[in-house]
Amino acid sequence: MGRAPLPSGSPLPAGGGIPPMPGAAAARGLPSQIQPKKEGPEQRTLVVGRGISVQGTVQDAERLVVEGTVESSMITAKELVVMPGGLFRGGVEVENAEIAGTVDGTLTARGSLTVRGSGRLLGKAACHRLKVEDGGQITGQLEMLSEGSAASKTADSDAGSAKAIEG
Repeated sequence: MGRAPLPSGSPLPAGGGIPPMPGAAAARGLPSQIQPKKEGPEQRTLVVGRGISVQGTVQDAERLVVEGTVESSMITAKELVVMPGGLFRGGVEVENAEIAGTVDGTLTARGSLTVRGSGRLLGKAACHRLKVEDGGQITGQLEMLSEGSAASKTADSDAGSAKAIEG
């Protein structure tokens, strides 16, 4: 037995009884830190979602966002973002990295490396600029890249940052 159509002037919008498409609500509710950046040309982004594991080689991704698990021998990209709960295991070379989850392996950031309060960096890392929030952890070897190995005009301020971390 069917239902009668909604009377005109009903407070429900047309299609109000139809459930939304799966993922549509989640897409609208994405945290601002992982929504695609609108500035500049669009980047080729690979998002490894929560509960997903990827092993192997990733090619041609400019931005890698890890919410699940990625295991790779070597990935080259412009940007690496490891979200809380995310795990990257292996080697990666990027321009900038933001770690709020765990990176276990070798990381080279020719620009800046940011370890958030929930972030853990295990293994070997090299970067030109470093920021570690309260609670962030680095265990292993850390090398600060010189001005010659990463183009930047803020070498003097980086030297001051390194001194503040050491002492």
